[in-house]
Amino acid sequence: MTLTSENAGAAAPFAPPEAGTVVVYRGLTLFDGTGSAPRPGMSIVVDGSVIHAVVPDADVPGVLAALTAGAGRPADTEADGAGRPADTEADDAAAVEVVDLAGHFVTPGLVDAHQHLATPPDRPIAEAVLRRLVHSGVTAVRDMADDLRQVGDLARAARVGEIPAPDIHYAALMAGPGFFDDPRTHQVTQGAVPGEVPWMQAVTDTTDLPLAVALARGTHATAIKVYADLDADLVAAITAEAHRQGILVWAHAAVFPATPGEVVAAGVDAVSHVTLLAHEAATGPLTTYKDKPPVDHASLVTGRDERLEALFARMREQDVVLDATAGMWASAELAGDTPETSERAARNTDLAIALTAQAHRAGVQLATGTDYETAPGEPFPALYEELAFLVRHCGLPAADVLRSATLVGARSAGKDHLTGTLEPGKQADFAVFAQDPLADIDHLRTITLTVKRGHRFPRTAYTADRPQENR
Repeated sequence: MTLTSENAGAAAPFAPPEAGTVVVYRGLTLFDGTGSAPRPGMSIVVDGSVIHAVVPDADVPGVLAALTAGAGRPADTEADGAGRPADTEADDAAAVEVVDLAGHFVTPGLVDAHQHLATPPDRPIAEAVLRRLVHSGVTAVRDMADDLRQVGDLARAARVGEIPAPDIHYAALMAGPGFFDDPRTHQVTQGAVPGEVPWMQAVTDTTDLPLAVALARGTHATAIKVYADLDADLVAAITAEAHRQGILVWAHAAVFPATPGEVVAAGVDAVSHVTLLAHEAATGPLTTYKDKPPVDHASLVTGRDERLEALFARMREQDVVLDATAGMWASAELAGDTPETSERAARNTDLAIALTAQAHRAGVQLATGTDYETAPGEPFPALYEELAFLVRHCGLPAADVLRSATLVGARSAGKDHLTGTLEPGKQADFAVFAQDPLADIDHLRTITLTVKRGHRFPRTAYTADRPQENR
């Protein structure tokens, strides 16, 4: 028996194209995510999985001449607005393909900054969610701590192109020992002991933090998620050690007993759940995750509470990203079916609206996370609902929401040097819409094409085997 094999392994039909495969997407209106105003009559020149140039249509011949000089590549073939080659010769692999997107609106790929793909693990469901996401313009997600045995394999399969899926950036969780009787921790550690596995560790002031962080990094996690039942000193110590070892820290906005202000002071990179920030104005001391004190709801829903204003100022100064999950409590999945649960959801929704708007006014970077998914039969993901909630209920301008869903989302995952804007040298990650989402955020539902790392995912490929959605 040898340790190597010449077997090619699993098929990778969704893999990024090789360098030297040149595609020009022309005639589009471009929202590049950099803060520039949308520009009509633009072209994106993609070489393999990377953006080579973003130029006015008239400049494309010069770009191609320089790119193909000495390569012997013939000039163009055509493709229609859904991303299908119109007249490409099958044996002409070196051709520069042109995709006509006249009348279409293009944004960087969308990012869902708060997903859970394996609590509990269910591979068919996870793959169905990922397939819907990537055919809806989503090119990356943050998985916020799950069974990383499954999530790691999903991330690998997505990256190499075995499955249609966004890129997956995930966290390993750390919390105090008291948290690990939560049923979810048992779901994600089946066959092992909750709190004693590298992706879900119980931490105390006697924990060997360099070893704990190294174990978390060994899962290939992008970040450590600081969750619950940790005091301020431990949150700060975990954060310092994680950063020393080159890994991000994503935290619940209140960790109990650590307050939101203490979590931010610890130097974390991102915090989740805007409603948890309300505990900066709690009416009693924070103790444990299971015993949350009341908050000063009447003051907070004004959107002018000075305690939150000071917190948001610190977040802005430290570039802490807020994964708001603002619309979560208004979703059908969390609205509740009893008077008590409905009232709780309504109060949390009011808080989310007020605090998200206040954070935006204060200049805090907002990422667009969901923490739930729409039902399996729905044609579009929860991320569309979150973006609409931010525009319609929180009053954010659509341009700011699209920036949150692209550049800030990439930044929340520590990947904004690779993706999140449409610029030369970045990954070819973008979404194509038949109508302008800046004019109406519901125009997200006119998605025609996703390009992820240069590979095309036409929306028609998703709807073709789901005829009920076309009725």
